Amino acid sequence: MTAAESPRPGPQLNADTPITYIKGVGPKRAEALEEEGIRCLRDLLYHFPRHYLDRSTITAISGCHAGLETTIVAKVLSQQLVRTRRRSYYQILVGDQSGQMTCVWFNGIRYIQNAFHNGDVVAFSGKVEFFNGYQIVHPDYDKLESEEWDTLHTARIIPLYPSTASLKRVGLDSRGFRRLLKPLVGHIQSFLPEILPSSLRDTFQLLPLHEALRSIHFPDGTEVLQQAVRRLKFEELFFLQVVMAVRRNGIRSVPKSLRYRGTGNLLKEIYKKLPFDLTTAQKRVIKEIWEDMKSDHAMNRLLQGDVGSGKTIVALLSAAIAVSNGYQVAFMAPTEILAEQHYRSLHKFTDQLRIRIELLLGGQRKKQREEILQRTRSGDIDLLVGTHALIQEAVEFKQLAYAIIDEQHRFGVLQRGQLMAKGLNPDILVMTATPIPRTMSMTLYGDMDVSVIDELPKRKARIHTRLVNEDKLATVYQYIQKRVQAGDQAYIVYPLIEESQKMDLNAAIQGYEYLQKHVFPTLQLGLLHGSLKTAEKDAVMQAFSNGTIQILVSTTVVEVGVDNPNATVVVIENAERFGLTQLHQLRGRIGRGQKRSVCVLVERKRSETSHRRLQTILATTNGFEISEQDLKLRGPGEFYGTRQHGFPRMKIADLINDNKMMAVARREAFQLLKEDPHLRRQEALPIRHHLQKYYADYNDYINIL
Repeated sequence: MTAAESPRPGPQLNADTPITYIKGVGPKRAEALEEEGIRCLRDLLYHFPRHYLDRSTITAISGCHAGLETTIVAKVLSQQLVRTRRRSYYQILVGDQSGQMTCVWFNGIRYIQNAFHNGDVVAFSGKVEFFNGYQIVHPDYDKLESEEWDTLHTARIIPLYPSTASLKRVGLDSRGFRRLLKPLVGHIQSFLPEILPSSLRDTFQLLPLHEALRSIHFPDGTEVLQQAVRRLKFEELFFLQVVMAVRRNGIRSVPKSLRYRGTGNLLKEIYKKLPFDLTTAQKRVIKEIWEDMKSDHAMNRLLQGDVGSGKTIVALLSAAIAVSNGYQVAFMAPTEILAEQHYRSLHKFTDQLRIRIELLLGGQRKKQREEILQRTRSGDIDLLVGTHALIQEAVEFKQLAYAIIDEQHRFGVLQRGQLMAKGLNPDILVMTATPIPRTMSMTLYGDMDVSVIDELPKRKARIHTRLVNEDKLATVYQYIQKRVQAGDQAYIVYPLIEESQKMDLNAAIQGYEYLQKHVFPTLQLGLLHGSLKTAEKDAVMQAFSNGTIQILVSTTVVEVGVDNPNATVVVIENAERFGLTQLHQLRGRIGRGQKRSVCVLVERKRSETSHRRLQTILATTNGFEISEQDLKLRGPGEFYGTRQHGFPRMKIADLINDNKMMAVARREAFQLLKEDPHLRRQEALPIRHHLQKYYADYNDYINIL
């Protein structure tokens, strides 16, 4: 069906009408839209404007001055390619009723040459500069209709949509989206049913869905626009929390197959062997875990604890309960280095006890791997430590009752589910040394109970943090030499493994060679990075642990998992390139013994922003304070590196700034599922249908509803 033959908006359309049936969408446009995840009518209606033009956001050209960040609305008067000795650029002259100025592009000239025609009315946004007159270099732009130009001096609000190069090539810039959506918004009520109960809408004074969608795209004023945004944000956060509540109910609704007779003797035996006392917080968390373990539904608990707070010991002591009862335990870590570190730590405390512990990694020899798999199937292994290798199909447990997952944010929800599937509804303990702000905890781990180790062991040394530039490195190296000669060890951490053309960072390999040859020729240095083979990593780690390697030069693979109480100095190169949470993790590699420890942040490319960020690390060692600041600065996506599998993408809500609304939405969602666990009541049926239709991918590891 061609665009011309497409049916006009009306009752024959529905939310799932393919995008190709929408008037104005042909094959090329459909392909470009599908690349952005817009496949049906509902997707198009939920493609929200990124911002709006109204009278208060537009500056007349005569009112512009250098340094002003603004938007002008002007007509294209002329355009030309300008060639100079140094470089060419494309320039267009634009004007409004008050004056004229130029817009300039140095990059993407071929595209820009075809983007405008004389007479086009365009909204240009950017920073005003002065060079032979006022100009904006590389402005953002949105083409407008002539009637929009005529009405800009009234209260008219014009939506500006997110677009890409491929969308713009098929005419789907902001103007194209407005043309596409305008005929649809008046008919929303006929093909997009309401999904929030009237009781909820009345309680929080939320607009009906059709009014909210119409007003988000073509608002009649700022007040109704704010109401539309509020309704759609609440809807998004509410369904996110319904997903969390469903997950939680799904886990709790399945009774345990394996029950515990008691804590057993192994916990007491390991506890007696500990060379230190547990903190009050550790004891409290172990009690919380035991209460879950002996209940009639599976544990689904998140354990948060700052660097060095003693999460591994808590995991071991709780694992000992499962082993004492004749069950198996899986312990999954995100990297081989961390898995190996856990294996060594656990083995140290379980040595000479009746706990058979083994390590499973992806790169092991076939014969060794097959032997481990066979012993796991037969039940001859009590505690199996490993990486993603644990969730592979070939891994079978005889009686898996307890699964521990370290640094969960490096995995995904579905991988957690795959590990759960290895047992009969086993208890799950997720651990993280990355303190999670409450806002993110309500989203990423909203389906879990939370325990926090909010107390550091008294034996931990205080860490002093210093910020230096490269001019001070000679002094830093002298200090390392002095500490190493006194018997201590040190880390020097680089951001990359090899040189990058895009980032002028010192690479670990190049840095290692320079340091060994020119700075520490009499000391023993080691090199650790992710590209080394498992055996090579093991050898380096072992040599650093036993003191043969005095200075470990490394990439960020040491961020978690390397535990050497004798290491008292860490130097972090190009500290301005790291996130605050990652810097905090790297700093946590030292201070694990009782000696005074020093973290040196080397700032090579100082900017006002990066320097202000680094002040946070200098000011506190509290991981939760640091993570809150990191989240505000970088946003949830970058905070975790990559978006979690099994975590819905936010279209309009802001996980940081909408935290109060998130808390309200969570309360309402969990109360709804408490009263109606399967969403069978008449008023909840639209929620049930919406979940099954649009959120099924986020629940496919649990049989819900």
